[in-house]
Amino acid sequence: MAFELPDLPYAYDSLAPYMSAETLEFHHDKHHNAYVTNGNNLLKDSGHEGKSLEEVVKASYNGGQGGGLFNNAAQHWNHVEFWNWMKPNGGGAIPGALEKKLVADFGSVDAFKDAFVNAGVTQFGSGWCWLVLGKDGKLVVSKTANGVNPIATGEGTALLGCDVWEHSYYIDYRNRRPDYVKAFVDNLVNWERVAEILSNAS
Repeated sequence: MAFELPDLPYAYDSLAPYMSAETLEFHHDKHHNAYVTNGNNLLKDSGHEGKSLEEVVKASYNGGQGGGLFNNAAQHWNHVEFWNWMKPNGGGAIPGALEKKLVADFGSVDAFKDAFVNAGVTQFGSGWCWLVLGKDGKLVVSKTANGVNPIATGEGTALLGCDVWEHSYYIDYRNRRPDYVKAFVDNLVNWERVAEILSNAS
């Protein structure tokens, strides 16, 4: 199955002021599109043609050896999810079952947010920070380098991820990554989507 660039689920300017139209145009139309184009070129004659995106990510991770196909397939998956983890007028109230689970596993919603922001800020270089439903049924915050994700590592189900590559924030925040990750978790997250993934995974 060839990779396809999805349309954004909202207008380019609808996440402002927390994420600008210019950022979305570069991030979606250029960066994400490059992962799709490069991924499709590398998929040819790889032996993984016809597999689902998730299957390609798992198979091409190769025990952490990775490589070009993995990098592009994983980043494609990460970005497909990333666009849906945000929405106009995001943040705000967290659906009941998800909020209860966050409080149960982190002590409070604020404690979760602090851990999530800290993971994003302390990821050295490019990467992602995640809220993951672990295989033991507990929620954990983690971080990964470059395009690595919880599908590849087998850590569990990714409920939420924030892209901390510089291209995701530099136009709007310059080098202020903490401000970007905090704005993401407070003002951009589509909590209904996070709750839906948790419900399906539970």
